[in-house]
Amino acid sequence: MESTQRIGTGAPWEEEVGYSRAVRKGNMIWVSGTTAMDGDEVVGRRDAYAQTRHCIETIEKALKVLGGTLQDVVRTRMYVVNIRDWEEIGRAHGEFFRDIKPCSTMVEVRALIRPELLVEVEVEACLG
Repeated sequence: MESTQRIGTGAPWEEEVGYSRAVRKGNMIWVSGTTAMDGDEVVGRRDAYAQTRHCIETIEKALKVLGGTLQDVVRTRMYVVNIRDWEEIGRAHGEFFRDIKPCSTMVEVRALIRPELLVEVEVEACLG
């Protein structure tokens, strides 16, 4: 039976809501939706590019803790509050994934957990 590893950020809502920042089972890693939060502060207010970069940098750290890298990412999902920001979000995504080329989805959503947040990114990775 494969073991399951879970990591969290220590945020109080992880226990309250019941989720992990990232989960590894076997050679798969799933990273939960990640926003441009640094503690209680939003990074890159009104800047979809900066927020996307911060999301992916945070995801990269979670992958590393579980033995992965961005090279292992096979799927990204981006939830955006304004689809007109797609070029800036796509530019940031491309800076990390241009050579990796995971499957990718970008969809517009009505809102994220805080009104200042413009994008949320989640990934799936397959090691090896």
